[in-house]
Amino acid sequence: MSSHHNVHILQNKQRILAVRSAPPRFNMRTCVAVIIILLLATGVRFHQLGAQSLWNDEGNSYVQAIRSFGDIADHAGRDIHPPGYYWALAAWRLPIGQTEFALRALSAFAGVLTVAFVFALGKRLRGQIAAIAAAMFVALNTFSIFYAQETRMYSLLALWAVASMWALTGFVYYRSHRWALALALCNLAGLWTQYVYPLVMVAQGVMIVGWLLSHWRGADRQSVITLLRLYLLANGISIVLYLPWLPTALRQVTTWPNTGEPIALADAADVLLAWFTYGNTTQVTTFSTTAYLPAIMLLAAGLFIWPRHQASPSSLPRWWRTLLPIVWLVSMVGVFLALELFRFANLKLLLPAQAAFALWMGIGFGGLWSAYRDETRRWAGRIIALIAAIWLTVHLVAGLSPLYKDPRLQRADYRGIVSQITSHLQPGDAIILDAPNQEEVFRYYYAADAPVFPLPRGLGGDDAATETDVRNIIAEFDRAWAVLWGEDERDPNRVVETTFNEATFEVSSQWFGDVRLVRYVMPVALEDRVDSQTRFGDAIILQSYALNHADAAPGDVLQIQLDWMTEAPLDTRYKVFVQLLDEDGFLVAQRDREPGSGLALTTTWQPGTTVTDRHGLLLPETLPPGTYQLIVGLYDIDNPAERLPVNEDNFLPLATITIP
Repeated sequence: MSSHHNVHILQNKQRILAVRSAPPRFNMRTCVAVIIILLLATGVRFHQLGAQSLWNDEGNSYVQAIRSFGDIADHAGRDIHPPGYYWALAAWRLPIGQTEFALRALSAFAGVLTVAFVFALGKRLRGQIAAIAAAMFVALNTFSIFYAQETRMYSLLALWAVASMWALTGFVYYRSHRWALALALCNLAGLWTQYVYPLVMVAQGVMIVGWLLSHWRGADRQSVITLLRLYLLANGISIVLYLPWLPTALRQVTTWPNTGEPIALADAADVLLAWFTYGNTTQVTTFSTTAYLPAIMLLAAGLFIWPRHQASPSSLPRWWRTLLPIVWLVSMVGVFLALELFRFANLKLLLPAQAAFALWMGIGFGGLWSAYRDETRRWAGRIIALIAAIWLTVHLVAGLSPLYKDPRLQRADYRGIVSQITSHLQPGDAIILDAPNQEEVFRYYYAADAPVFPLPRGLGGDDAATETDVRNIIAEFDRAWAVLWGEDERDPNRVVETTFNEATFEVSSQWFGDVRLVRYVMPVALEDRVDSQTRFGDAIILQSYALNHADAAPGDVLQIQLDWMTEAPLDTRYKVFVQLLDEDGFLVAQRDREPGSGLALTTTWQPGTTVTDRHGLLLPETLPPGTYQLIVGLYDIDNPAERLPVNEDNFLPLATITIP
């Protein structure tokens, strides 16, 4: 090799080093824009952070956080999440506290840092303008905000993913041990945070291979070898420090059951576009197809429009910077689709992919902003970019109100459940949690003395043992409160609820989000059974009924047993109403429920078969002395005004109740 050629290589190296050591341009307007975006990200993530109750999974996080580090790892070994987030939450809880706000603040803080890293990464990929747009698309996305307000690991997962991609670009640019270490630490933290994180590392590997192949035939092959060696070293550090947990991770990932139905492939693109563009509030808000056109346009611009100037150093080729968020997005989504993991319960695991999507849109915005030399085309591109960004921002802001206020997006209200129970708790009450994995969040709020029974025991599956446990509770206690959630997984045959319905009287049933609180009273000796044989409508017959009312008093529960039969199959679902009327015919107490507490729907009745239907009617504490009439009837569930005729009326009197 000639000395002239060696001098040329040396000069090239010196120029590259000079560029790398130059401080990045960061003007005042950019600084102000970034501060505003970070303040917005902080505001929307910390707004009403403690307003909602902790829900089931958050209760599990809380209980994990109050354990020792060793116990955290032991319990995480039986879960579908590694212990990293729980360790972080345990350390966070000590100085910050354990209120709902304090516990969720770790995720909110991680969410704000994610926005900051999105800007930093976007700046490296396509410059400050693209970075500002990408950061805004994450800051106001309700998918990102929702999980930044939850005491779970998903916000931290997104943070480590974006931070590692930022470290990857720094590593490829500087090719130094310091950046290799930063990449190793970010990946290590991600591995210990969530089992889906290796998909981020797969995307990194694809980008490294692409860079190596494109540079292998260049003049500075030694630099390529150095980068490969450092990359392998960085990943080796991450994997070696994760090895103690790897057998547990493999066992849990390969044996943990999937929940929910996969989203159809035909619907997957629509769901992704909606959630990644605007957020999970698209479940409860209706946007026209045109609302997504700006996002599609920015994605196309990010792929096909290139800036006229280098926005980043030449050691990061334009194709590499353009493809990084795309490869990242495709790696995660593609695996989810291939393994049929793409279901609503798992969408939270794609939170890092939302950041990649936002970066892709940001790159498109940056391309439109600075791609053209001609002044007319340049201004046209900027106007189009601004219209797209404003359109997206307006719709993003529109999603904030339902995020905080729409009941369909609210978490299960265990705080309200416990308040309802404790305000009516009496000696002789028992509390049943069906399924038992509610215990952690329930005990976060519960401090009373009534015993709590998580059922079924363990992971369930032994229906006979569960029924025995329920019947023992019925025999020992006077009343029971059942908190029903997750029965499909732990109690799929609904043994707990069915046994209570067969052996006790349901007094009330109330929904708190997707959790149902049911109140039961244990049976007492009913008075003489009345042979009724009363016809309701054309086919339904009330064969007999019995109740207890001899010593009724305010605050008591009337126990009413109705024995129904149909003479023909029924196509209509009917509700049973039991009402207490005063002497003037005014309603003073009421209970409406489908037969069998909703487990014996009229459409399932077999002709000639008796269906026993139990109702508990709570008498108001303020019920004045007097004579009252107890009546029963049936009405169409879809048309409550359509009662079935009974004799010459639309109800049947059962008894006269006297309150002394």
